[in-house]
Amino acid sequence: MVSEKGYLSIDTENIFPIIKKWLYSEKDIFLRELVSNSADAISKLKKLSDMGEASLPEGYRPRIDVLVNKEKGTISISDNGLGMTDEEVKKYINQIAFSGVKDFIEKYKDKTDDQQIIGHFGLGFYSSFMVSEKVTIDTLSYKEGAAPVFWESTGNTEYSMSSSDKKTVGTVVTLHIAEDSREFLDVWKVREILKKYFAFLQYEIYLIDENQKKEDKKQEEKPINSTSPLWLKNPRDCTDEEYKDFYREVFMDFNDPLFWIHINMDYPFNMKGIIYFPKLKHEFEPLEGKIKLFYNQVFVADNIKEVIPEFLMLLKGCLDCPDLPLNVSRSFLQSEGLVTKISNHIIKKVADKLKLLYSKEKENYEKYWDDINPFIKYGCMKEPKFYERVKDILIYKTINGKYVTQEEYLEQNKNTDKKIFYVTDENQQAQYIRMFKEQGLDAVILNTMIDSHFVSFMESQNQDVKFMRVDADITEILKSEKADEEDNKKLSEKLEKLFKEATNNDKLKVKVESLKNEETSAIILISEHAQRFKEMSRAFGGNLNLADLPSDDELVLNSNNAIIKRIATLYEEDNRKEDAILAAAQVYDLALLNQRRLEPETMAKFVERSNKILMRIL
Repeated sequence: MVSEKGYLSIDTENIFPIIKKWLYSEKDIFLRELVSNSADAISKLKKLSDMGEASLPEGYRPRIDVLVNKEKGTISISDNGLGMTDEEVKKYINQIAFSGVKDFIEKYKDKTDDQQIIGHFGLGFYSSFMVSEKVTIDTLSYKEGAAPVFWESTGNTEYSMSSSDKKTVGTVVTLHIAEDSREFLDVWKVREILKKYFAFLQYEIYLIDENQKKEDKKQEEKPINSTSPLWLKNPRDCTDEEYKDFYREVFMDFNDPLFWIHINMDYPFNMKGIIYFPKLKHEFEPLEGKIKLFYNQVFVADNIKEVIPEFLMLLKGCLDCPDLPLNVSRSFLQSEGLVTKISNHIIKKVADKLKLLYSKEKENYEKYWDDINPFIKYGCMKEPKFYERVKDILIYKTINGKYVTQEEYLEQNKNTDKKIFYVTDENQQAQYIRMFKEQGLDAVILNTMIDSHFVSFMESQNQDVKFMRVDADITEILKSEKADEEDNKKLSEKLEKLFKEATNNDKLKVKVESLKNEETSAIILISEHAQRFKEMSRAFGGNLNLADLPSDDELVLNSNNAIIKRIATLYEEDNRKEDAILAAAQVYDLALLNQRRLEPETMAKFVERSNKILMRIL
């Protein structure tokens, strides 16, 4: 071909600063764009061969080479794809994407928001100028009789084209790295970027350190990627060990996942992937989930909220959807309708998997529940469609070690008047749990951070059902049927004065009831409303002002308990009144201990009083 020089078809030189500053959010994306272009070139050549319009050399094996030469300051991306003729170089390189470049420049030259630019122009190749002071292209087309072409530009609107001596079909793009981007000449950094974006590209990628190759000519060539990720296999052909190995490889988590969902669909859109339910080490770990989104096996981004429902981001997985309408930077989405359909389908697949697990492997479902329930509860609150699909398989672990649905609990505890009693701390509320068990009552365990919100959500979905803590307004179900209300009223008047004096608290609410459990001397009850307000305050970091609220603590004294009877008798004896006050203060603190931790000052007084009581006994 005849050598030529010219100007790119742009009416201003501002295009490159704009590309460099606003088109891409991260510099390393230049490698993703150039390697993706190489992969596209290989795919096109293979398709042409399948159609009989191109001939592949014998033993053809697609490959992409990324060569780093720190001494020369270059990075080259080489492929054996279809290459370009001089006319194609003029069309695809010299004429930037669309004829509206001038409008593009005028519209965006003063903008600072990169999202205003993204998606308008196919400028992938020009991302190379983000890190380069000069870029060259050496290419030979697959077309019979085509001549090799060498193209060069220094990052302004000028270019030059000439013949080259390239003998093999394909393209080599060489970047002469600018001074401010020299970190990309570090082979390990390049490897890291390639592994990030192309760990599962369908064509082999070889990273070559040209400086090291001179010293060690025998260095073994090994692709840095796996060309067949597990999600491409038919689920029927995958073993449990393969799923676990893939999980460890991708997420560097050496704890086996609980179970997984393999998505493999071609209609109404193409999507494949695997979503894992990890085993949690602690309650906060779900926040560390990660769903990786791929586009034709090229990594796009983690946790893209437009595609992946927010609650699924608590899980781990890979989703490959080549039908996603990605723009030039492959990082933002454009077609809202299709994206919504994809998101809804993911919700359906996850819900269906959980329902299948519940119906076919209920024992495993119950075994997994402690790990997966925060995710399921969060999903119910965030996604109405998800809640509708899984509401019948929401289960609760009970204080008796069983797992029940809401309907099963209400059926088994008909005397609770559509109330579901729950425990937030099995150790702290042990006394209340014991009383429930002794009376043949059951309660569910709701002890995670999300449960305080989930309880309110479930009540909003089931207006006739009320959740109540086991240390809330429960005297009606704990009362003895033989209670003498008149005697309790008289005793209450007497003991209220005593316990207010003993606790030095004139606002203390005291009530006497005949409880079925005679061993229990007293319990502290707090209304469900007050409990939830306190939970809300904790959720806000304790910033809600509770000081102006009246205390809802209520001391319930058991008239069937021998200690309470004895305290009431001693209080009427002048010479034993001090003993009665001492015992009353101790009973009150013991009741508090069964409900919550004592404040430091209260605990100190409790210990001091305990020692005093021991001395009197001994």
